[in-house]
Amino acid sequence: MAVQSKASTTWKGGLADGSGTTALASGVATVGVNWKARAEGSADTTTPEELLAAAHASCYSMALSHALGENGTPPTQIDVTAEVTFVPGEGVRSSVLTVTATVEGIDQVAFGEFAEDAKENCPISKALGGVHLSLESATLLD
Repeated sequence: MAVQSKASTTWKGGLADGSGTTALASGVATVGVNWKARAEGSADTTTPEELLAAAHASCYSMALSHALGENGTPPTQIDVTAEVTFVPGEGVRSSVLTVTATVEGIDQVAFGEFAEDAKENCPISKALGGVHLSLESATLLD
């Protein structure tokens, strides 16, 4: 069964002086966006790349959880950070994942293999095929 996800943006003005509002169809979030935040960074305005990082982190955590569960070693907790780099005039250049997890019955080497496989095979990673993807660290907590 296919599932469609939707979001919409209303933009007013030109690129440099305009701004917009992006709303998730689920109704759980409506956020402001603008070029200045995208090109220079901002602590209080989101960007398409921040939304992409959220999608990548959540997708990756689900893929890793699934693989560990299939192995008979379901995680107690997984914490993932995705950092997406955008260069004005060039586009999205990379997404770097960092993961820590608590998983009983598995060692660091095996966990690293599962973490790397999830990086390659989560659906958002696959959608980012033209972007450099890396797993900065995969740490198994005691």
